[in-house]
Parts: sequence; structure tokens; C-alpha cells
Amino acid sequence: MFFIEVILPLSLAKTFTYRVSEAEFHFIKKGMRVAVPFGKSKIYTALVSDIHENAPTLYDAKEIHQILDEKPIATETQIKHWLWVANYYMCGIGDVYRGAFPTGLLLESETIVSHKPEVVVNDSELSDDEFLVYEALQHQSSLKVQEIASILNKKNILPILQKLIARDIIVLEEEIKESYKPKLVRYVKLHSKYETDQGLSDLLDILRSDKQKEIVLAYFQISASEKKPITEKKLVEVSGSSSAVVKTLVKNEIFEEYYLQQDRVLFNGEKTDKELQLSEAQENAFLAIKDSFSEKEVCLLHGVTSSGKTEIYIKLIEEYLQTGRQVLYLLPEIALTTQLVSRLRLHFGDKVAVFHSKYSNNERVEVWKQTLENSEKAQIVIGARSALFLPFNDLGLLIVDEEHEQTFKQTDPAPRYHARDAAIVLANFHNAKVLLGSATPSIETYFNTQSEKYSLVTLTERYKNVRMPEVVLVDLKDKHFRKRMTGHFSDVLIEEIAEALSLGEQVILFQNRRGYSPIIECITCGHVPHCQQCDVSLTFHKFKNQLRCHYCGYAIAKPTHCHSCSSIDLTTKGFGTEQIEQELLSLFPKAKTARMDQDTTRGKFGFEKIIDTFKNREIDILVGTQMLAKGLDFDNVSLVGIMNADNMLHHPDFRAFERSFQMMTQVAGRAGRSEKQGKVVIQTYNPSHNTIQQVTNHNYIGMYKEQLYDRQIYRYPPYFRIIKLTIKHRDFDKLKEGSMWLYQVLSQNLNMPVLGPEEPVISRIRNEYIRTILIKIPQNLHLGNTKKTIQKMLNSFEAVAQYRAIKVTVNVDFY
Repeated sequence: MFFIEVILPLSLAKTFTYRVSEAEFHFIKKGMRVAVPFGKSKIYTALVSDIHENAPTLYDAKEIHQILDEKPIATETQIKHWLWVANYYMCGIGDVYRGAFPTGLLLESETIVSHKPEVVVNDSELSDDEFLVYEALQHQSSLKVQEIASILNKKNILPILQKLIARDIIVLEEEIKESYKPKLVRYVKLHSKYETDQGLSDLLDILRSDKQKEIVLAYFQISASEKKPITEKKLVEVSGSSSAVVKTLVKNEIFEEYYLQQDRVLFNGEKTDKELQLSEAQENAFLAIKDSFSEKEVCLLHGVTSSGKTEIYIKLIEEYLQTGRQVLYLLPEIALTTQLVSRLRLHFGDKVAVFHSKYSNNERVEVWKQTLENSEKAQIVIGARSALFLPFNDLGLLIVDEEHEQTFKQTDPAPRYHARDAAIVLANFHNAKVLLGSATPSIETYFNTQSEKYSLVTLTERYKNVRMPEVVLVDLKDKHFRKRMTGHFSDVLIEEIAEALSLGEQVILFQNRRGYSPIIECITCGHVPHCQQCDVSLTFHKFKNQLRCHYCGYAIAKPTHCHSCSSIDLTTKGFGTEQIEQELLSLFPKAKTARMDQDTTRGKFGFEKIIDTFKNREIDILVGTQMLAKGLDFDNVSLVGIMNADNMLHHPDFRAFERSFQMMTQVAGRAGRSEKQGKVVIQTYNPSHNTIQQVTNHNYIGMYKEQLYDRQIYRYPPYFRIIKLTIKHRDFDKLKEGSMWLYQVLSQNLNMPVLGPEEPVISRIRNEYIRTILIKIPQNLHLGNTKKTIQKMLNSFEAVAQYRAIKVTVNVDFY
């Protein structure tokens, strides 16, 4: 008897055993996919994790349906890493498998398939089975995989479907295609042969008609007054001529026309080989990093904002590519990948592959296969946290940029892993090096460098010695008292914006809340509309004129009168990005404004559209939420305004101060990234607050020491590890009883602080009540054993009949 162990893409903690024939046994290798029956009638795509000859004792092994791959599609190192993730973050191995694999490789009986309407298919190329599927989909828009199986009267239909998917005849349901063509703008510049003084006098002799002279003179006039590239449209407007004349001038080689997308490289007209001249400080940092890699596996590059960390990464990547090893570059935000890909493609051409969740299934499967084959096209993989799970052959270097970002931690669904920590373990398996980069490292990482676990390299000056932005604090108490506020703008901020706009520079305004205003309140009785399913007030979105819940998506039209006392006096409290955008329209009617938050960046290319237009300087003021704080790079921004620094500081979270410091420093770092020193205006009710003073003085070490002192007293990381249990149920009393039971069992069996069961700030979401329990594990205790103990207690909790319906989720290192 021959058997295989497989991982199923379900939230299950163990592997399952299936029976195979002798021929199959010799053919199958670890990391291949097989279609297996599971439960009464379902078929899943499972992954082979082991091959052996021991029959399972508890159940009869079923036979597999068939083998789906000819060679392994996942590597052994990869499976080893998954097991570590499952073990450390206390989730099922099936969760990790499901989260890691692109959906295109995970067909199952419930998957829905539909055909692509615009594809022309040659019937003669299809096999009989394929034709039957194709024909069935002509009559019915979409079918479940199970239904197709009954049409063909076959069990094994997954290979047929895979062929059809590969040929782009059918698509899986969850994909929605969206195509984005960047807007190309036509620019003109003087032909290079006329750039000398001699050339200019020749030029005026050549010009025949007055119209042509007018246009050329207009060109000089504009280029003298504005330092930016000149669009054809503007040239025609100023000279009062027509675009036909411009075309003639281009034809006669007096002007050259060129198109600009988001490329900054065209501005200086240099070849990209010259681009990478590291400054002295960068060169020193680069050599220090290389030295540190000989002693330690992990190095932290702590460089102030705009100190040119990306250039150092590129230099390092070059070195690793020469040794023929792969490089993985992780970023916190999908929005950042777009900016970075264009920068890296300049240096490495098509060796760069991109992998993140906004890509369609086919694109992700392609990158997966390229990485597996170690192909030329995937020598460098850039991605958000999910790129961690790709099947690398020989990983040499892992770069985690902006490592302090909280988006590296996955919250839902499981596996709830932290990409930075999982990356360090992955590098360990591959014997690779890790470089963490940040202007404001997280306290844990910095603590690790101080305790000599990681090495530390610092860059204290900005690239080209640009000065750090000047920070201006505005005391809102005082401004309100002196009646110097217009809406949510202080007089200082308005003056600064007006000045920046008059110089043709761009402005970024930061407000960490989307929507128009978080609360609508009745003046007569004080009633506030709440969500029916969650315990939160509804946020008003003026643009759609509705109130929405940001947790479950519930929405109602904006009420005309109060729902409890029918009064018509409703007022809004608090403010979000939409409201700031509205106020800007009345304050600066001529300026073009845009906002960047979750509502405006839905869809695959939402970010690019906004980033491109901002970069092409078509937008003067950009209002946004925390997306703006991530390392975006705009060279024309001279002013950054933080609308209200306090709502971050008072967040009920032990990292509130650290996060606020990071957020404000990062947002401030967007200002003045080229020659001129930038300005940052921070509006706050509490200008003497330590954290705000530390931001003003760019004092990271001060913040680090102060926070570390607090963390030690109150038993928080890095001195204690935290595991958070979230317990949910629709019945309030049952939840209360169950969570209390669990808490008592935990606190009796663990000799460490267990806090709870606590109602979180938002104690009900989607009609489920929530309680949380925190377990703080001191550094000197063995983490693995503690987790085993906790897991045992969770298992016994599930074994209690009346608590079986209560959901418990475990979040390790939830911060």
C-alpha cells in the first residue's frame, strides 16, 4: 500500500492521508498538486507534502482523483516555511496554503466559471470535452465546477478547465478586469542644436512666417517664467496660434515633441547608467551594510526621509544579481509598488516581476511559475506581503522597505502573519541576508539592533544635503480663541498654502479619516444615527449623500430629519478628507484639488491615476489619509499640512505615540525632496506634547528611549510577547459566559499576565458581539511551549458542547 500526505486549502491544522497506486507513488514528488475528494461530494486541489507507506490508523484512506502537475509547483523550503508560519502564528497549515497559492491554481468543486465574451474560439482546436464545456457556457453565463462535472459525466475535469483557462477561453468568477491607460501629455522642447547662443541667432533667421516666430518667442517667454516642462496645449494658448503651426515646427526640426507619463527620468535627459552616483554618505552606508552582512543575517538601515535609501537598495540588488541569486523586495502598500517598479525597470529592465493581490489570477500564476523556474524575468520580485510565499529557488537578498508599517501584519483572514518577521525566517531557510529600511524603525527592530541581534547602519543627511523640512506648530486652542480659523484651516496654514501655490509648488494635506464627517448629530435631542449591525456611528459621505458604516458597509441615505424626535436641525461633528476637499474649493477656487483615500482608489489602477496626475503637476493640492505617509516620492511638494495631530495621539493603543511619531515624520518627509527646504505645518491642540516636540526636532532616539521606558513598566513588547484572542458570538450572554470560562482556564494554567475578557472599543461588528483576551508572555519563557499550552486550552474550549458555536481567533504579535 502506498500513501501520500496532502495539505488541503481549508482551515485545518493537520495534513490528510490518501491512497495512491504504485505507478503514481513513483511519479509523485513533494510539492505537486493532486485533486482529491473530501467530505461527501467535494473535490479540492491539495498539495503533496510527504510520500510514505504507513496507513492511517483513524480512517480508511480514500484514493486520489488524479495528479494535476507534471513537476512540483511548490518547493520543499517553501513548505517548510509554511509550517513555521502555521506553527508560530497558531493557524492551520491549510490556511497558509490557501493564502499563499494564487486562486488560479486552487480549483475546487465550488469555484464558478464563466466564459470570456469577446474571445473568438476556433471550434476545431478544442477537444470534445472542451467543446462541450464551451458550448454549455454559451447557453448559460456561469457554471459551478460541480455542474460541469455532471455535464461531462466525469469526475476528473480540473485538467480540462485548466487548459481552457490557459487559453483564455474561460475565467474564474472572482476576477474583474480593469484596464488603465496612463494619460499621455504632449510636451515640446527646443531642438538640441539650437540650445547654444549661436544656435539661437541662426534660429531667428530660419523662421519664415510671423506665426512661427510668435510661437518660438512664446516658448522662451514661458520657459523663462516657469521652470517646468511646457505642454503643447499651453504653448498654443499663450501664443494664440494653432497646433498646426507647432506641428510644422516639429516637422522642420525646430521643436522636438515628447510624451510624458510618470517618468521623471526624461526631465534631466541623462542616460540611466549615470543615474546611480551614490553620494559619500550613501557610499559609506552601502559599504557598512556589506560589512555587516558578513557577521549578522539582518541589517537595519535607519536613514532619514529622502536620504536616498532606494539607491542603496538598487546597488545591493546589482551585486546579488551578479551572483545569480533571486532578490525579494517587500513594500507595505500596493500604491508604492507602482512608483518603485518604474524606478527599478530603468536599472534592471525586464528582470523585475511584480506580485500583489490586485493582479488578476492569470498574472499571478505567471509570476509564480517564473519564480519557480528561476527565469530571467523574475530575478527581482517586488510585492506586498503576499509575495513572501512565492516558490523561490535560490533567494539571496530580502529587502523590507518601510519596515515599521503596520500593513505588513495581516489581520484577517488567517494566516495572521507579520511579513517582516516571516521574511527573516524565510531568509534563514535560504541562507539569505535581510535588509530592513526605515526612517522611523519600529521600536522592536531598533531594540534588536541595540541588543546586538541585528546590525545597524544610519544615514543622517538627506540626499544632496537638502535640509530637513522646517516644522511649524500651530496651536488650535489659541487660534480658535482669537477667531483665526476658517473651517478647519488656521490662518498660518492658509497663508502657507497660498504662498506655495503662487510659486507653482504642490501641497499635501493629511487627515487620517475618510468621508465627510464621522458623526451627524441632532441639535434638539442629541441623537446620532448608528449602524444596525455594528456598535459605531455612521460616517457621512457628502459626495454620495449617504451615511455609511466603515466596518460592514451598511449605508442609508442622509436623513432629512432626526430619526428619534423628527427635528430638522442636524449638524456634523468632526471632519474627514471629503470635508477638507470641500473647504479647499471655497478657500482656493482656482487650485485643482484631489483626494486619495480608500473611496477614491478602489480598483487595480486607482492609485496610479492619482499618483500620475499629481506627478504631472495637474493637481495642486492632494488631500489624503495614511496612504500618503508611505514612501511616495514627489519632487515638487514644498508644503505638507497635518490637519489635526491629536486624533492619532489619543488612540487607545499602546503604540499610539510610536505610530503618531512615525506617521507625522513620514508625512513630513514628503516635503521638500528636491533643492528647496520644505515646510510642514502641524495643527494641534497640544503643541507641547512630547511626541509632537520629538517630531519637530526630528528626534527619533528621544522617542525610542521614552517609549522603551514605558513599555518596560507596563509589560509590553519588546519586553513581553503578546497573543490576542478575539472571541465572537451573536448571543451576548453566551459570549460573556464562554469568554469568562476561557479566561479562567488560561489564567489558572499560565503563570503570566492574562488580561480580559475585555470589550473592545467597538464591541459589536456585523451583529456579532466581541470580547478580547490578552496574554503577555515574558521574554525568559519558552514561546513554543507556551503556545502549545494555549492551543491545548483552546481545543478543550471547543470540546465544550455549549461553546462550540463561539468563534475564537488567535492573533500572535497582533501589533
